[in-house]
Amino acid sequence: MSDIFLGIISFPLLLILIFLRIPIALAMIIIALIGNILLRGSFMPILYQLNDLTFATFSNYSLSIIPLFLLMGNFATIGGMSKSLFSAAAKIVGHKRGSLAMASIGACAGFGAICGSSLATAGTMGKIALPELKKYGYSGAMATGTLAAGGTLGILIPPSIILVIYSIIAEQNIAKMFIAAIIPALLAVIGYMITIKIIVRHEKEALNNDKTSIKEKLAAIFSIWQVILLFLLVVGGMYFGIFTPTEAAAIGAIITALFALFNGKLNWQNFIEAGLETAKTTAMIFLIIFGANLFNSFLALTQLPQELANFVTEQNISPYLFLAIVLIIYLLFGMIMDSLSMILLTVPIFFPIITNMDFGLSTVEVGIWFGILVLIAVEVGLITPPVGLNLFIINKMAKNISMKETYKGVLPFILSDIIRVIILILFPAISLFAVRLLY
Repeated sequence: MSDIFLGIISFPLLLILIFLRIPIALAMIIIALIGNILLRGSFMPILYQLNDLTFATFSNYSLSIIPLFLLMGNFATIGGMSKSLFSAAAKIVGHKRGSLAMASIGACAGFGAICGSSLATAGTMGKIALPELKKYGYSGAMATGTLAAGGTLGILIPPSIILVIYSIIAEQNIAKMFIAAIIPALLAVIGYMITIKIIVRHEKEALNNDKTSIKEKLAAIFSIWQVILLFLLVVGGMYFGIFTPTEAAAIGAIITALFALFNGKLNWQNFIEAGLETAKTTAMIFLIIFGANLFNSFLALTQLPQELANFVTEQNISPYLFLAIVLIIYLLFGMIMDSLSMILLTVPIFFPIITNMDFGLSTVEVGIWFGILVLIAVEVGLITPPVGLNLFIINKMAKNISMKETYKGVLPFILSDIIRVIILILFPAISLFAVRLLY
């Protein structure tokens, strides 16, 4: 059995383990250990590698940003920011048809800006928005489809945990990645709202919420001053070089905790619960990172990434054709894997190939542009039937709504995302505009 063949078959074997419900981190570790033993013929070199790799992985200072942003998101949930965001968004968008669904998208975007997690955004906003959407007569398909799609905004809107992971793996500046993500994220929000506007034309239910005056709209904006201030301090301070991304995450966690305390929502019990939840999620993420690093080191030994790069170069494949193939692979992987695992497994393979292709951009700009496209593709994978994770999270909360209805409801939003990806591929300057302006 050749080394290259061993690297190739490791992927289907990994997918089989995932289908058998073995945790993705453990599946990667198992495949990597077995593969290394077959390559080296001994278990001893693996023991030395595990020692060095463990220290190298978890001593990375950049990873400290992850638990801090997770803690900020947990404090935001405790402080009731998610509920206030939805209430404010509902008043701001008004009473026209589909406005409550648009408010759900706006609230998801706002919560994504202080949470950084797609699954957490979908889960949190689902609890708040689903009863309201049902109350105002939205169909099960539209209600669940809207919230599943809205939840994906947590991946792209800064500060995004997945965006941080990509920046570390691809050795990109985290602040620049955050800046580049803003316009594509706004395009996502606009695209989803246009999609809702088109859908409601064919809905028979009464999709109106209560009419609000200009005064009430202004009051609604003021009611979310904490979220606005938090975003300006954390993201704005990072953009203008006042503090580093890690310092921004620490400041954000402290300020969010103070807001929760000010709102009378933070006590000793839920403070401990927020810490434990952050620790559990951080441990899960770090274990996946370790498993991916071990698996990628095994792939490096097989020479598969290098051979793939050589093959692509020799075939003279069009850069845009190869980019399209890569994005389709992400879309397919998103149907069976979580976003973090996809990024960790594939970026080390695809990134060197993409950055060596001629897109008429500098290497740094290609890295940023590719990162935005990858995150959008991962985002679409989370809502692509049959097994998009966001679909299951929302459908589980929605009683008496079949998975078939949820599938039907999310399809228009997937189409919106595909159009957005095409626009960003054809016009890279959209993703790079803010970066070029500030840097």
